[in-house]
Amino acid sequence: MKKFLLIILGIVFFACTQQKGFKINVNLEGADGEILLEQRISGEWISVDTADIVDGIAVLEGEVDHPGVYYISVAGERTKTMVFVENTIMNVSGKADSIYLATVTGSATHDEYTAVSNKIQEISEEYMALYQESRSATAAGDTTKAKELMDKVNELYESTTTLQEEFIKENPASYVTPYLLSITQHGKEADELEAIIGRLDPKLDSVQSIIDLKVKIEKLKRVAVGQIAPDFMQNDTEGNSVKFSDIYSKNELTLLDFWAAWCGPCRRENPNVVAVYNDFKDKGFSVFGVSLDRDKDAWLKAIEDDQLTWDHVSDLAYWQNAAAQLYAVSSIPHSLLVDKTGKIIAKDKREDELREAVSGYFESKP
Repeated sequence: MKKFLLIILGIVFFACTQQKGFKINVNLEGADGEILLEQRISGEWISVDTADIVDGIAVLEGEVDHPGVYYISVAGERTKTMVFVENTIMNVSGKADSIYLATVTGSATHDEYTAVSNKIQEISEEYMALYQESRSATAAGDTTKAKELMDKVNELYESTTTLQEEFIKENPASYVTPYLLSITQHGKEADELEAIIGRLDPKLDSVQSIIDLKVKIEKLKRVAVGQIAPDFMQNDTEGNSVKFSDIYSKNELTLLDFWAAWCGPCRRENPNVVAVYNDFKDKGFSVFGVSLDRDKDAWLKAIEDDQLTWDHVSDLAYWQNAAAQLYAVSSIPHSLLVDKTGKIIAKDKREDELREAVSGYFESKP
């Protein structure tokens, strides 16, 4: 009987000592006040827990449905560190003024992420060193060496994407996989993304980033090559409403160009778009610019500075631009070539590819 009672007591004790939620001990040198735990959902910061710093330690507690990405910061400070939180006891330590370098222990999922992140960091340091060498070579007038170095920089940079894609392929059940997929999915079309998701463990279907990606896939299907471009209306630079269909129906071929004044790659591509526009506008080619700006003055100045003489619209809603949301735009520059009927005939043609696509289109016309 005593042995039986001891077994029962042991089971009760074991059950009571199991971690039913998460407990994060945060120790940040120089931190004062409160520590915040947040999630980023649909572009908004959502508070999950707050804790006062007592004797240098703040203890964050709660429960999650599955391991996921959360952010820890000192109240009042903008800098945050990313943590994969799971229902276990975790420790975060470091310095308040460099919280992004904090060490996280106790989470097996975060350990997985750290292994990948460290490899990416090593490669990043290598290509940044080569980038500096390339700049020095350019300054010295050695353009050949500068180009060779930049080719290596681009190769190394691309290898970081390959590294993440390999992790996704080899770890279909890891909760790190949805996060890496949210980074590497940019530029991929619906069929490719659908195939990737189809290979993942079904348990990941409840992860928000996977839910969001499935919504994006449906949007991408509606704006795939061969589809009729969804119509939309936004205000031009003078506040007048302009309908996209009114633009493309007047031209043989229209480039729907998503860009912004603050976007460096967009501004570097603009001279190429201007050159193609000037060479083919008399044949019926035009451009319709949709800006993801939020500062109207900056938008107008960029139009003038870059000599973009075509129609422009924006709702000044930044990444929440309604047309960008409709077209599942997740990075810029992003563009589509649309014929007079609204049919999408090509996507994301830049530099020489844009000229070739436009030239080829008009050459194919009788």
